[in-house]
Amino acid sequence: MRRVILSISLIFSLFIASAGEPSEILIKVKTERDRDVKHNIDIVCGVIGGLYVTSMTGLYFAWYADYPQSGFHVFNDNAEWLQMDKMGHAATAYSVGMIGYEAFRAAGLDETRSTWIGGSLGFAFLTTVEVFDGFSEGWGFSWGDMAANAAGAGFFIGQQLLWHEQRIALKYSFHTTKYADYRPDLLGKNFIEQTIKDYNGITIWASCNIKSLFLKEESRFPAWLNVAVGYGADGMTGAFDNATEHHGQPIPPFDRERRFLLSLDIDLTRIPAHNKLLKYTLKALSFIKIPMPAIEYSTGGEWTGYWLYF
Repeated sequence: MRRVILSISLIFSLFIASAGEPSEILIKVKTERDRDVKHNIDIVCGVIGGLYVTSMTGLYFAWYADYPQSGFHVFNDNAEWLQMDKMGHAATAYSVGMIGYEAFRAAGLDETRSTWIGGSLGFAFLTTVEVFDGFSEGWGFSWGDMAANAAGAGFFIGQQLLWHEQRIALKYSFHTTKYADYRPDLLGKNFIEQTIKDYNGITIWASCNIKSLFLKEESRFPAWLNVAVGYGADGMTGAFDNATEHHGQPIPPFDRERRFLLSLDIDLTRIPAHNKLLKYTLKALSFIKIPMPAIEYSTGGEWTGYWLYF
């Protein structure tokens, strides 16, 4: 099945190569500006196609190549990791969609088509990952993941169509935990791996812009100040249930708990920036929740305050 999986990237690569100029179906040249926009769109599509093929091929060899392959199959993983993986899928689809939208808008494509085409890129990217999972013996195609992917992309597209801006942003934060020491193969052997694999340290936030949601435009309230509601989990050394040992070494029992947080945040996209490089840099970093004081409630019944939470 390895050939089947690799063919996904190869077919897409051939499609990009044979498609000529993708902008032909997006814009008709009537003015000199249209010609410039058409050229920019071709560049954006080429970069996106190249990144897609490179990332999918790299992902396969980094993640899937060493695991047994199987026939395509479906796997119900909705109960895994207290749904933290589903939150991650939604946030990733949202963030990639936002980047896709910004890329097409920068190229000069109109708002509506940039929203639909760019905003759908996260869903397309993660659908390919689900196909990879479907051919892997250790995983499987997950309809739950697909629903989360669609929800994240839809959350971006819906806001953009309704408000022409993102008033509620999905964001990510991470801190290291002790649990990765017990299961480094599953939760990450180093910091980089843990930022993706250790769901105990990941928090997904809905960061709400106070001014755009609740106040008038002429209000002097800071346009960049947000209030964020976060969801996380703790005590997990296994996907469905906790492990009791790893390579013969016992793992202490931990209580698996959901965590709900309330914090302030900064909307980097609303900080005034006249320099284009700075402006795009702030937008590129806007998926990260800024460390701020926070209050946490866990399903274990405990309230915890943090002077600075990340």
